[in-house]
Amino acid sequence: MAERLLEVKNLTTDFHTFRGRVRAVDGISFHLDKGEVLGIVGESGSGKSVANLSILRLIEQPGVVSSDGVLFKGRDLSGLDARSMLKIRGKEISMIFQDPMTSLNPLYTIGSQIEEMLLLHTDLDDKGRKARCAELLAMVGITNPEERLRSYPHQFSGGMRQRVVIAIALAADPCLIIADEPTTALDVTIQAQILRLMERLVSRAGASMILITHDLAVVSRMAHRIAVMYCGRIVETGPKRMVIKSPAHPYTRGLLGSIPRMSADQRRLDPITGMVPSLLDLPSGCAFSPRCPRSQPICERGVPPEIKLDGGRSVCCHFPQLENL
Repeated sequence: MAERLLEVKNLTTDFHTFRGRVRAVDGISFHLDKGEVLGIVGESGSGKSVANLSILRLIEQPGVVSSDGVLFKGRDLSGLDARSMLKIRGKEISMIFQDPMTSLNPLYTIGSQIEEMLLLHTDLDDKGRKARCAELLAMVGITNPEERLRSYPHQFSGGMRQRVVIAIALAADPCLIIADEPTTALDVTIQAQILRLMERLVSRAGASMILITHDLAVVSRMAHRIAVMYCGRIVETGPKRMVIKSPAHPYTRGLLGSIPRMSADQRRLDPITGMVPSLLDLPSGCAFSPRCPRSQPICERGVPPEIKLDGGRSVCCHFPQLENL
């Protein structure tokens, strides 16, 4: 049995606005084992980023986070004070934010921004920090690292900035990395390079990762397990191969049907109809029912229960597609 690293129980995040309460994360539960990569997938606005910011206690007012426990190495993060969380962020859990263009401070050199993480979380002296900064830049594939430490963010391309952001995240050797859409702002060629780099570095460090993305093609390459989110809820979860090969939830099938395939039997894409509903005006019952080809009257009346399937899978649907399971 793999050792459990993170367990999130019934996590809810509300934002109280002048138009009413917005429930961005609606009672989700999931776990992550040591050395595992969990892919969290869904359209924009599904609650992926908010859920992981809530785990790190980075949600500010008017946001309100509640849960039955966020256990990291057996310790409940939801009960820690601000000072204790500062010691965990960056040192044990680090985050790669989704936009490399805005993740770095334009007024400070690359070296000083990497060194800040080392000052906060390591006991290295000045010489040791400089050597570690150069080592990290070399590790993420930036040539002439000693010289580039004196450069500013505007002197780097988008792909190189993302490499720097990854270097900062890895600086203190965290055991959990949360990567929030790490390739969104990059072109396709650079995306492939960054993904290969992250695979290699996570494997080398023996770290676990939560990979947040809207792209099932990305998680099909990197993740061991997949959790699919829609309107703040996890609608399907399970081992990568099972979810990709035989998705049980109509939304997961819709996401897969929207991916172009370079094969002999290539056919017209089958996109999901309609739009993601506003969290201020969610439909009653299943939030996906207005867009679902299998919707029945019961879907509009009640929130679907979680159904446990074989192989560590689960799905929240009144009419899951189980024919190929």
